[in-house]
Amino acid sequence: MSLDVSPALLEQAERGEVDEAEFVDCVRTSLPYAWEMISSLVAQLKVDGGPFADNQTPPPDEQARGQLLRALASDAIRGALQRHFGVRLAFQNCHRVAVFPLDTAVDEKLARFTSVRSQVLNQSPEFRDC
Repeated sequence: MSLDVSPALLEQAERGEVDEAEFVDCVRTSLPYAWEMISSLVAQLKVDGGPFADNQTPPPDEQARGQLLRALASDAIRGALQRHFGVRLAFQNCHRVAVFPLDTAVDEKLARFTSVRSQVLNQSPEFRDC
């Protein structure tokens, strides 16, 4: 799953630094399912409060799944999204994305969510090939 990089953004990269807002917009337009998933979780976190908001619904198709994997597996994309939305992102499997506030009061919850134990407990046969 590749980003749809505009010629202008590519020229920026070739000249030196890339404007992060333009990069984030490239991510938004290239990975719309991932963008919507993360932005809706951020909105849910703001409305509901609490230590985190997460998704437990599998993507509707492989393209959507690929977008989530692309967004969360790339350090550059993930970091840009975290800075843009002002959250920390966590990822357990092919669809369980969570957003945590930057507040250190939730560090323990984040550590539990991203622990080896939680990863093992979040497995099931239907996720084996996701």
